[in-house]
Amino acid sequence: MIRVGLTGWGDHPLLYSEVTASKDKLFDYTGHFLVVEVDTSFYAIPSVDNVRKWCEGTPSSFHFVVKAYQGMTGHLRGDIPFETKNDMFNAFIKCADEFKRHGKLAMVLAQFPPWFDCQAKNVQYLMYVRQQLKDFDVAIEFRNQTWYAENFREQTMDFLRTNKFIHTICDEPQAGAGSVPFYPVATAKKALIRIHGRNIHGWRNTGNTENWRKVRFLYDYNREELQQLGQNIKSLQSQTDEIFVLFNNNSGQHAAKNAKELQNILAIKDDGLAPKQLNMFEGEL
Repeated sequence: MIRVGLTGWGDHPLLYSEVTASKDKLFDYTGHFLVVEVDTSFYAIPSVDNVRKWCEGTPSSFHFVVKAYQGMTGHLRGDIPFETKNDMFNAFIKCADEFKRHGKLAMVLAQFPPWFDCQAKNVQYLMYVRQQLKDFDVAIEFRNQTWYAENFREQTMDFLRTNKFIHTICDEPQAGAGSVPFYPVATAKKALIRIHGRNIHGWRNTGNTENWRKVRFLYDYNREELQQLGQNIKSLQSQTDEIFVLFNNNSGQHAAKNAKELQNILAIKDDGLAPKQLNMFEGEL
């Protein structure tokens, strides 16, 4: 099974009706896709009340990929806003448990920063994450090429398999050590593909942080590129049971359009969408 969706539901105006554009974007989103990445959890762990509201307000077949809090993956500079590291993980586990209790947790996504390279201490930390999140499906996304170096890539995949981690396959610019190749290998019964765009000039932070964040994911995939992605996704089906594809190229609001185009290429007809705005894209694709 292949599920296609987007990272976040709050910034995709093509999906929203005029009536609900300002108050119920998640509901409108579920009229188009059956999976979404909760990216706000990277910045602050959602409350159980919010998680319950999201779960109860979405169709029964809808799933959430929940991004791990930044303090869990080494992105947070300075001290974590918790008494201990265990307190931080326990707060996140409480949130993830609520998604799981509703049967709507696809997986937890642990995205590591570019400076998290392939060395023994980082392998040990991944094992610590596995121990902490032992009751969850966890996807690992690397942002450092050393994990895919010729002398390490097979060991990396074997390590992910042994520890029951989902390998996150990324389509992104090839811009040096802080980016990873598209490596379509599944290591679990689920696979995650995150589509970041191919804006090689915007991928690196050149000093203007605010502008960099705006342009980093500025990319509109053309039909040929999406067809090639579609072929790679189809070939991955022989390795795994479920494939989740998330488009993250939304700086120019291209993610929803590209995701719809990929669904068309793959002939995906989702069952169980919310009964609203189903035909918005008719005649456009």
